[in-house]
Amino acid sequence: MPHIQLDRVRKSFGNAQVIPQFDADIEDGEFLVLLGPSGCGKSTLLRMIAGLSDITGGALRFDGTDVGTWTPSQRGVAFVFQSYALYPHMTVRENIAFPLLMDRFRKWHHIPVVSSFVRWRMMNEPDIVERTDRMAEQLELTALMDRRPAQLSGGQRQRVALARSLVRDPSLYLLDEPLSNLDAKLRTQMRSEISALHQRVRKTFIYVTHDQVEAMTMATKIIVMNKGEIQQVGTPDEIYERPANTFVARFVGAPPMNLLNVGIEDGHLSLEGCRWQAGHALPSEKDAILGIRPENFRLMPQGQGDIPVEIALVERLGAEVILGCRVVSEGNVSSGTLLRQDLLFVRLPGNPGLSHGDRVGLSYDPSKINWYSQATGVAIDTPAQGLPQSA
Repeated sequence: MPHIQLDRVRKSFGNAQVIPQFDADIEDGEFLVLLGPSGCGKSTLLRMIAGLSDITGGALRFDGTDVGTWTPSQRGVAFVFQSYALYPHMTVRENIAFPLLMDRFRKWHHIPVVSSFVRWRMMNEPDIVERTDRMAEQLELTALMDRRPAQLSGGQRQRVALARSLVRDPSLYLLDEPLSNLDAKLRTQMRSEISALHQRVRKTFIYVTHDQVEAMTMATKIIVMNKGEIQQVGTPDEIYERPANTFVARFVGAPPMNLLNVGIEDGHLSLEGCRWQAGHALPSEKDAILGIRPENFRLMPQGQGDIPVEIALVERLGAEVILGCRVVSEGNVSSGTLLRQDLLFVRLPGNPGLSHGDRVGLSYDPSKINWYSQATGVAIDTPAQGLPQSA
């Protein structure tokens, strides 16, 4: 299992720079998720690690050895593509077993008459049969082994592609959005299967996705990317609870973190005409962004709490309810329908029995807030002591 180091890795296609500079250390046995929006360079980076794309600049090292000139087979990787890339003339069994056969193939095996016999003989070797059957059972493909890809659903084809990549014993597993074509139930099941596989083999996984649920539930470490650049590196808890900047705060979380452009003066905060005393440390900047996760708001009766709001949206999700709220205060009257991004979001367990137009108050947990610079969007700290004095 190699320790992987990306040292100032760059990638350009002609004059288009996709990855300006990427530095990362990936430890043995990690489950690293590259998380970011479409087009941010995640898949390009994965292909460079696999040896499927050349590196424009910088160095890629496995255990201190530069592998920039190594072929994919020399790197010992298993690559799971987003597309199925199955062989249409082969059965499911033959598709899954194909990498095991290729590991044992020799040049003279490609002679037409010899090739068919050698393949038939290898397919019946006990080791290949056992590994193929075990992987098929794990991914619930046993009943489909004699079918061809054209006879399978999209989800079944994706599972075959996943089984084919995982049946080998590689030193590194690379997965490029492998669950994107599965339905919700099977996606949840496959997340568990992949996590269990990682626990079982104890090898390094690098997983590309734009789905934050996949990242948060599977990763031991996440790298959040945007426009080819690293925004934050951390554990799922660190990424969620302490986003490094407003991009991460907006990208991770559903609904995302509420980012409030507040004014700070004399130990008080102000927002859209309402003003309240802060019971917590404040940053030195006069204008800052206050970040609050939806579940860290507390619902209060009308006239109480820090921020008076009116319910503009109610999303009932069974075990919880998401409320979209607009701030109300003197001189701040309703202007009709607001865009979703203009609302404050509150996540509550159960059903509080509120509906559109109801007015309530909001307070928040001061230990769970984040502060960001309005100028740069980067997280800023608050003083370690000196809570604001009562006015």
